[in-house]
Amino acid sequence: MDEILQLREFIETQRYHDALLLIEEMEDMAVSDKFSKIKSYSTILLLHLIKQVAENRTTVSWDLSIENSSEEIAEVNKRPKAGGFYASHAELVQILERTYKNALTRASLEAFGGVFSAQELQQKFDKQAIIDKAMRLIIDQQAKLI
Repeated sequence: MDEILQLREFIETQRYHDALLLIEEMEDMAVSDKFSKIKSYSTILLLHLIKQVAENRTTVSWDLSIENSSEEIAEVNKRPKAGGFYASHAELVQILERTYKNALTRASLEAFGGVFSAQELQQKFDKQAIIDKAMRLIIDQQAKLI
């Protein structure tokens, strides 16, 4: 809120350059928030995909979490007025790769009652297949928004 008051002051005092710099900073903060939310939902998405593949089963709860997470990633990533998306395909893959380790660690605590370490759990499936599946789910959800 302070930024809006400061922006108003810059405009009223005809300090347009300062106003434009502040607008750019506000845009950067908004995009950063979008990416942070995408990372959070990516961790949840990967967590449940890992558990599904590792345990070779699913639950209604996991299915709903996977669907919700992929939907939320697509929604948060969508540019409502300008069209398109904030994060490109390559950036989404990078986010998934960065959040994978955290998701794997969390999955190791939950899958099979937590008896496997993250490294042991990783041996039960292909990391790239999990990331590819997550991307397909996100892309499918984004296609629904177009």
